[in-house]
Amino acid sequence: MFNDIGLPELATIIVLAMLVFGPDKLPKVIQDVIRTIRKIREFSESAKQDIRQELGPEFKDFEFEDLNPKTFLRKQLETDDLGLKEIRNGFDLKKEMAEVTDAVHGRDSDPSPSSPSSPSSGGRIDMTKKPEGPDRDERPPFDSDAT
Repeated sequence: MFNDIGLPELATIIVLAMLVFGPDKLPKVIQDVIRTIRKIREFSESAKQDIRQELGPEFKDFEFEDLNPKTFLRKQLETDDLGLKEIRNGFDLKKEMAEVTDAVHGRDSDPSPSSPSSPSSGGRIDMTKKPEGPDRDERPPFDSDAT
């Protein structure tokens, strides 16, 4: 609850408590605060137990921390029901990037069985830029609707 309170903040709180309540009443105030925190914890634990009982036996492993979206997603992805680990392990980013770079620069590399292949290009997709414009003497077609 107070994970980010350091020594200076704690000292400030103690000094303010001494000034507000005085050294005579401070131990009683601390006891009252501790008692209140314990009652709140007991109340929240009993409420959790009541909710678990009302949900039934199919929710016996239900944790309220799972209601946090980050925790829920992390737990669902760890249970590998979708086969995500196989997909993640089968994907080699460096290899894929090297293939794309080779294709862009026009270099030939070893075709991998996982890459898409077409029979006309020998298993590789040609991604190099080739000038396919009109000749110098030929003007591009004029489209009157485009202007």
